Amino acid sequence: MPLPLPSAPFPVSPLRSLWLAVALSMGAAISLGITRFAYALLLPPMREDLGWSYTLAGGMNTVNALGYLLGALATPLLLRRVAPGAVLVAGAVMATVFMGLSGFFTQAVPLLVQRLLAGGASALVFIAGGLLAARLGAQVPGRSGLLLGLYYGGTGWGISLSALLVPAVLAVAPAPHGWTWAWCALALACVAATVALLWPARVLNGLSAPVAAAPGSTPAAAVPERVRWRALAPALLGYGLFGVGYIGYMTFVVALLREQGRGAGEVTLFYALLGLAVVLSSRIWAGLLDRSRGGEALARLNALLGLATILPAITGAWPVVLASGLLFGGVFLSVVASTTALVRHNLPQALWASGISAFTIVFAAGQIVGPTVVGWIADGPGGLARGLVFSACALWVGALVAWRQKPL
Repeated sequence: MPLPLPSAPFPVSPLRSLWLAVALSMGAAISLGITRFAYALLLPPMREDLGWSYTLAGGMNTVNALGYLLGALATPLLLRRVAPGAVLVAGAVMATVFMGLSGFFTQAVPLLVQRLLAGGASALVFIAGGLLAARLGAQVPGRSGLLLGLYYGGTGWGISLSALLVPAVLAVAPAPHGWTWAWCALALACVAATVALLWPARVLNGLSAPVAAAPGSTPAAAVPERVRWRALAPALLGYGLFGVGYIGYMTFVVALLREQGRGAGEVTLFYALLGLAVVLSSRIWAGLLDRSRGGEALARLNALLGLATILPAITGAWPVVLASGLLFGGVFLSVVASTTALVRHNLPQALWASGISAFTIVFAAGQIVGPTVVGWIADGPGGLARGLVFSACALWVGALVAWRQKPL
């Protein structure tokens, strides 16, 4: 059932907009920070306990991305009939349930199904939340880049919480299959984040209708009814390659650290700092997102991400590994935010939902390819390090392609 709408749109003060963006960021914490990226912490104990190959371990995130793609395809149709706040909350509830159910299975097939369903639910959360964040930013134009960054930076809170929660639970969980308790603990964290979403979901439904054209602006008849996909092709392809590249790092970097002999405390520090860097990135790149009308932001961020990805593949030196995590965390969610900013800069508000969904679809398609390919490479000579080299190359090619995107 759709959440009740306020009787009319209302002005949003700068301070209130910040609090709304922070609360809304709990959607990103659920959809990516916990539902997807916490799996990197659980992959090593699950692989050891269940005897998985790296290909199967990567396949878990591949089916999660497939579910995400299916959810991204369905979300625009759903948003035409249901208020985005209701989609946001319903998706968060479903993601929470599927996360919890992952702790009740040890066979590969049921776990694959749970990852698929959780991916679909997380797409509902991420797209609906991104749409509400974009519309919130439209109310405070001078802070739109910051507000978008705050929303996407919520992924960092989910990553950091997972980094602290999962090792603590694994340390005290009874054998066998102690990792199952970690899934249940993550589901409880999702419950708390879902409760926090209720306020922005209700309030921001008041901004769900496109703003009417002002006197002297482009007539409604001149507003295009569809997105010009060919004109956005460089950005879409560059973003798809970002999906291919970044997910290999986020799926396997913890396993690589374990292979390099890092202990639980070092892994916790690495992943928690990565998540904190995601949160801080909202401020670091806000100005770039506000200025960039074409693919410059996407290209530059992809290039930096490629550098972060290749560092742990070429050396296990601890300062370099920490620098890799900090750089990666400080960049990768801003790549996502850059595409929402691109949509906001180049499309009328009536097409924002379609534009955000299109980028989410190519993002999901890239993520379907990335984990399984990196896992397959890791099962061969060269191991996980060679898999991350592939990820870095995909990111650099994506940067070159995105640079060709011009403002519409």
